[in-house]
Amino acid sequence: MFRNIPIITKNLLIINVLVFLLSMVVQIGGKSLTDWGALHFFMASDFHLYQFITYQFLHGGFTHLFFNMFALWMFGCVIENVWGPKKFIFYYIFCGIGAGLCQELVQFISFAAEGLTSMDPGQMLNVNGQRLMTVDQVMNLSSTIGASGSVYGILLAFGMTFPNERIFIFPLPVPIKAKWFVMIYAGIELFSAMSSVGDGVAHMAHIGGMLFGFLLIVYWRKHPNSYFNVDATRQFFDRWSRSNRSSDTSRTSQTRWNTTTTRPHVEDDMEYNARKKARQEEVDRILDKIRVSGYDSLSKEEKQRLFEASHER
Repeated sequence: MFRNIPIITKNLLIINVLVFLLSMVVQIGGKSLTDWGALHFFMASDFHLYQFITYQFLHGGFTHLFFNMFALWMFGCVIENVWGPKKFIFYYIFCGIGAGLCQELVQFISFAAEGLTSMDPGQMLNVNGQRLMTVDQVMNLSSTIGASGSVYGILLAFGMTFPNERIFIFPLPVPIKAKWFVMIYAGIELFSAMSSVGDGVAHMAHIGGMLFGFLLIVYWRKHPNSYFNVDATRQFFDRWSRSNRSSDTSRTSQTRWNTTTTRPHVEDDMEYNARKKARQEEVDRILDKIRVSGYDSLSKEEKQRLFEASHER
């Protein structure tokens, strides 16, 4: 079964487990791996930019790790098979960073309400009437770890990609459509964020992962001809540069080179739209087959077509 897991999801599972094991034994300069890699408040002395990445691979215990990895395996396999590895890993990391940014914002609001952000970092405070700590030490106490933000983003992607897919979720006795499951889960997290302050769970980071995932999916859907690939950034700036040099960007036909001759083949809008529609119908048929029978039911040709579609522009 493990060998059937797509490459990025498989590697994410392995890396998270390995980092969890290392975090229990490795120390660097007297600090644990968790102390180094956890996402600290951006005004604290222990904060580093790389923590927006490293915090996503650290977990506070076996239960924390297990549920995150189970959800990643359950939903990540499907999304990666549909999107392809490059688009999937970009989305995963993007949601994790977005979750971290939301958590930083929540911490800033909390510290600002207490007046800490305007104090000198070296100023001494009486904490709970028991010990004296500097403002910086108090800020360093707040840190975030876990892949939950990315996993919640994957959950949202599943709900938006297969909104009417019915899934069984314990303890519900009946299956529920994915779109309703995602909405209910988001509502629970939002309610918990407002009512469970101090419970040790970064609820707003979960919401942040879903929010950033939603924004990215909406962007991709509004640009259906710009499939994610390694050249996407360069293509964006190329298009932006051309649009600034010339305002005449409209064309009634598109010229594509025939690979077997040196003469250009002119394809009008009707031919292009017909070919694009036929290609999309084929992909939709393959996705419907995945929803009904699973990814393993696809033929070799269907898997190849799905892979090619995820890399087309």
